[in-house]
Amino acid sequence: MSVKRIIFYFMSVVLVALISFMLMLAVTEMPVYGNLDNPTNNIVYERYVNKSVEESGGTNIVANILLDYRGYDTLLESTVLFATVIAIMLVWGTRSVGKEETQDETEQEHH
Repeated sequence: MSVKRIIFYFMSVVLVALISFMLMLAVTEMPVYGNLDNPTNNIVYERYVNKSVEESGGTNIVANILLDYRGYDTLLESTVLFATVIAIMLVWGTRSVGKEETQDETEQEHH
C-alpha cells in the first residue's frame, strides 16, 4: 500500500472517531425521557393545543401547526424536497442520455 492510501485510511478512521465522539456527547446532553421539565413540555406546546383552533380557524390541530404556526418552515422543507426530486431526475436523465450516446457511437464504429 502506498503512503497516500495509509494516510487516507488513518484520516478516515480519525474522522469517524471524532464524529462518533461528538454524537455520544450530544446523546449524554439529552434530557431524561418523560421528565415534566423537558423542553417538549413547555408553554409553546400548551399554546398550540389550547389556542390553535381559536387563532388559526381550522379544526385540525396538526394542520393548524403546519400551515399557520410553522408555515415558512413547511414551505422551505417542501422546496428542499422539490429540489431533491429535480436533481435526481436530472441525474437519471443525463445518465440515460450518456448511455444512449455511447451505444450509438459503438454501433456506428462496428458498421
